[in-house]
Amino acid sequence: MKHRQFGDLSFGCTAGGTTHQDNNVPDIATKVAMVKDAGVFDYIDRTPPDEEFRDLLRASEKHDLPVSASGWFYTLGRDEALFERNIVKGRLLGTKVHNVQVMTHHAEGHVLDDEEVAAFYLRAHEFGMRHDVVPCFEVHVNMWSEHLGRVERVAALVGARGVPFHMTLDHSHVIFKIDNPLEQEVQDMKADVDAGRLILDPAKPGNVAKRWIDANFVHHAHARCAVPANPKNTWAKHPDGSFGRGIQYPFVRPGPGEYVEDDWDERRIEPWKRVVRDLFDYHATHESSPIRHISCEHIPGIDYGAGHKYSIFEQNIACARWLREQWADALARAAGSA
Repeated sequence: MKHRQFGDLSFGCTAGGTTHQDNNVPDIATKVAMVKDAGVFDYIDRTPPDEEFRDLLRASEKHDLPVSASGWFYTLGRDEALFERNIVKGRLLGTKVHNVQVMTHHAEGHVLDDEEVAAFYLRAHEFGMRHDVVPCFEVHVNMWSEHLGRVERVAALVGARGVPFHMTLDHSHVIFKIDNPLEQEVQDMKADVDAGRLILDPAKPGNVAKRWIDANFVHHAHARCAVPANPKNTWAKHPDGSFGRGIQYPFVRPGPGEYVEDDWDERRIEPWKRVVRDLFDYHATHESSPIRHISCEHIPGIDYGAGHKYSIFEQNIACARWLREQWADALARAAGSA
């Protein structure tokens, strides 16, 4: 095969992750400067609201930092036009991929079925490709894909129409459900896990993340560390009074009192790291692999890092450095086995 080069992957940071804590979020011009000055990122990931668009464009040009990726969340039956506007914004900003989060429920209240998701995917794909912005459907909580087994089913429906299925791999949403029976109950996924039809552990053959990678679905990725049975975020609550679900674990050791648990353990991160290595090894050895962008996404949301005292942005910087090292290692392994 033609050998991959280091520059075949770009590493960015989401604008949401460009803050230290949730109580002091900078403006977009400052965020762009932070990402550029960190020296480890190739781009910023952002879909700006209308009032921010010009400021983001100016900051991107000033700092020579592209807005290569974007993303938003959509309720079908209400937000189809919003999706199209965001794709047009992305084209104007030079965006290459758009992360698509499709909510579990339709605007009319029912749970989306696979056919409805596939139909929107086909519409989104046609519109996005016409504007040279690739829509990538994300694996994510509170979305249609929270039952992880649905991804392959929707991909099959899309493939039957002769269209490739492009996804955003955010495997933190897989890892935190390992050894987490309560979280596995969402969308009745636990029955499939208990029956062995759905394997979450990346150390086991046939695990769901490896299946997606090997099927060549992954066109974009988000990098946010999580661990099996990730601790809930008891330092932040949703409007209904429930604690954050806990889908973020510090990538590097936080200082005393900066995280909800004092016994941070690097060994717990290994399952998350394994999926990254699987992805990089696949990309390094398969010329057809479409992924080009990975956005670091430790963020300050309630289900993530809200209320915590560690620097969210510093966690993203550390994650980006590690990702670059792992990509170099994957390229070396591929060259050694050629």
